[in-house]
Amino acid sequence: MSPVAHIPSHRKPRRAASPSTRALRAGVTGGILSLAVAGTTVQASASEQTAAESTLEMPTVSAALATTTAQSADATLEAATGYEIQAQQDQAADHARAEAKKAKEKAEAKAKAKREAARKEAQRKAEERAAQARSSRSTDRTPLGDSTPSTGSGSGTSTQAPSTSSSGNVATLLNFLRAQVGKAYVPGATGPSSYDCSGLTQTAFRQINISLPRISQQQSTVGTQVSLNNLQPGDLLYWGSPGSAYHVAVYVGGGNFIGAQNSSTGVVERPLSYDPPTGAVRVL
Repeated sequence: MSPVAHIPSHRKPRRAASPSTRALRAGVTGGILSLAVAGTTVQASASEQTAAESTLEMPTVSAALATTTAQSADATLEAATGYEIQAQQDQAADHARAEAKKAKEKAEAKAKAKREAARKEAQRKAEERAAQARSSRSTDRTPLGDSTPSTGSGSGTSTQAPSTSSSGNVATLLNFLRAQVGKAYVPGATGPSSYDCSGLTQTAFRQINISLPRISQQQSTVGTQVSLNNLQPGDLLYWGSPGSAYHVAVYVGGGNFIGAQNSSTGVVERPLSYDPPTGAVRVL
């Protein structure tokens, strides 16, 4: 037995806790523990959410960067393709223009050659007709040496009278020409109310069944070239050079000619000195 067992304790004896007190204590203790656990859980959840958000943001940024890079590459490729297509189109256009120019030059050269061939053919036929006309009339002509010469009045040009056999044709020709004096000059006209120079001469010689080419260049090469000092009425005068004449008229004797001069004068009779011709051909 302890020596102090008989000494009474100075502390008050404990009273047993009532059931309600024990329940209250248990509830408080449980609440505190729950709050602690809940705080820990919330903190852990917040940490996990932050980590998750960080983890999710990185792929999102990486995906956006990859998309931008891909779009830039596509744009660059599209631009390069556009430049290449434009270059090909420009090259094709240049080639087409060059081919068109070559074709045009070839067509123009062909047309020019065709016109020249037609002109030569027309000239050849005109010369053949003139030769045939001279041949058919040669038996009715008196040699020039037997003609009676006469002197043109005031022109300084000596002339020879036509033979008796052709005087009828000459008279018909001159009468027709004098009947046209005063009519209008119209380019391309062949009568009866207006003429150009070669239209008048062509129509006049048609009255005596002589067919002349239509234009002055060709008319200047038909018949026989004669000197201006040896003209006869009915000779065809021309201005320019044979084959390149730009004007024609008819010598009517007396040092005069009749021709469709221009739009200002129309068909007139003038002395040779008014506009001296450069040559003459004889078709009668």
